[in-house]
Amino acid sequence: MKKKAILVDAAPAAVGPYSHANVIGDLVFVSGQLPLKNGELLEDIQEGTKACLTNLKTILEGVGSNLDQVVKVNIFLRDMGDFAAMNEVYATFFTQDEPARSCVAVKTLPKDARVEIEAIAHL
Repeated sequence: MKKKAILVDAAPAAVGPYSHANVIGDLVFVSGQLPLKNGELLEDIQEGTKACLTNLKTILEGVGSNLDQVVKVNIFLRDMGDFAAMNEVYATFFTQDEPARSCVAVKTLPKDARVEIEAIAHL
């Protein structure tokens, strides 16, 4: 199977040399989404989580998928102390048949963001 790189105009521009997503067969691999809204990096963990997931949703819809088709999510936090606040917002985006998920703390993220979220979904 050949991969197809995707850029979605409605989503924030990638902050490096990569695409928003790659489609391989019936799977969509969405790149990590930073807490960007209108070009601004959000510092509040709840607003940032909402922005990450909204950007993820925008990309999925741009390739013909949606959040209900997400099978795996990876979350990267700068501080595991943000876990509960992030999780509170995350739960409003995935309300049933929740995808498998990992959440890890990392030393730093691009642009010194507090959170980054990536996903794999079906088309």
